[in-house]
Amino acid sequence: MLIPVLLFIVGLLCLIKGGDWFVDGAVGIARKFHLPELLIGATVVSIGTTLPEVMVSTASALGGHGEIAYGNAIGSIICNTALIAAITVSIRPGKVDPKSLKTPVIFFFTAAVIYAAVAYTTGYFSRPIGLLMLAMFIVYMIVTVKQMKANPTAAAEDMEEIDDEERPLSKNLLLLVLGAALIAVGANLLVDNGTLIAQALGVPESVIALTFVALGTSLPELVTAITSLAKGHGSLSLGNVIGANLFNLVLVSGVSVTLAPFAIPANSMIAGINASLLVDIPVMLFVMAFLTLPPLVRGKLSRFQGIALLCIYAAFCVFQFAM
Repeated sequence: MLIPVLLFIVGLLCLIKGGDWFVDGAVGIARKFHLPELLIGATVVSIGTTLPEVMVSTASALGGHGEIAYGNAIGSIICNTALIAAITVSIRPGKVDPKSLKTPVIFFFTAAVIYAAVAYTTGYFSRPIGLLMLAMFIVYMIVTVKQMKANPTAAAEDMEEIDDEERPLSKNLLLLVLGAALIAVGANLLVDNGTLIAQALGVPESVIALTFVALGTSLPELVTAITSLAKGHGSLSLGNVIGANLFNLVLVSGVSVTLAPFAIPANSMIAGINASLLVDIPVMLFVMAFLTLPPLVRGKLSRFQGIALLCIYAAFCVFQFAM
């Protein structure tokens, strides 16, 4: 039991460091070829922080562990919202520009409605659904780039979070390759040993994915949130979380479902109904609505939101392990 736990931790560390190196290398290469910074920020950096979820879910789906692929996407959204965003909001609530939130929020809930509709009607995520999610991801990226071109000032402010250090092309290529390799190794370690731990403890794989795996793959977003908070960019932190949540649906789920379609796991039942349909998906939708709708209406976040979300996350984790 000790070895799987240690390898699970090693997998988490590989994911974190691999994602960091991948983003640094990709940004460095893009700058060497004089690609627009706003394009780098809207694509490479945003996708880079979501790569751990992509690799873990894809490896899980291809390995026949649909429970982990499914639970990781939903669990990461709940973790990002009710833990990571909640911490930043609890510590430093503040004003938010509703205009900057409208696009990702609209895309997220559109994707979430499609996701939920499939879950409640068929209970099976087929390859066409995966392709639809990936198409939404492409459309979102195009819309985002166009908006950033129309508002270059905001784009420049966002890019302050990217390191300005100049590195030779060879070093950037090395960082890119090593980062991708570490992410792949970390994902496999996380999935394989997470499965072993779940089996040893008698805990369903979906529960491990909804909690430990989701938290582990969300660490890049946590680091970004803490950094943004320390620098006084609370709205940037919120935007990163919402963007990551959208990517968990349209990119993470899109890739894993397209490569290896799977059915919703039915490990736990409540009154004869799949517990995931009664708890996981409704909690995902509620915490996102609770986080995003007030700032869209009032233009600011409150400490109450953060504290309430933290309480919800604690209750969610207790429920998962009590089932």
